[in-house]
Amino acid sequence: MKINTFLFGSVEVNPDQVIEFPAGLANFENSRRFMLIHEPDAGDPVSFTLQSLDDPNLALQIIDPAALGFSYELSLSDAEEAAIKLENSADASVVLVIFKQEGNATAGLGANLRAPLIINTKTRLGLQKLLTKVRPNVVLSNLSRVA
Repeated sequence: MKINTFLFGSVEVNPDQVIEFPAGLANFENSRRFMLIHEPDAGDPVSFTLQSLDDPNLALQIIDPAALGFSYELSLSDAEEAAIKLENSADASVVLVIFKQEGNATAGLGANLRAPLIINTKTRLGLQKLLTKVRPNVVLSNLSRVA
């Protein structure tokens, strides 16, 4: 199947690679089917585009929290595990949605730490986990060289 996207033009979609969010995503409840895209010449991408198949104008940039120095220890309820058919925690991938901050002194890019996406890589089903408290394990790497 082919879809026309805002960012990538016409794209061929392999039905076996569709990621479905049965409950939708916060503020995008009507978009439930997505595919991952990245620039073909980008080499090993750090982030991906989660392109909606239901709304060609909706594309979310996502990133592995580890790329930002965060790791999560999340507990899913039985209902959440059932919703994405998660039988083995090793099949779960946690990603964050990147957003653009505008209009203040902290303008730039941010990541939604309070609502990570959990995707079962085996069943290609996902959900958005809304957290009331965030206690990420922050790992600081050598971000600058000592002069």
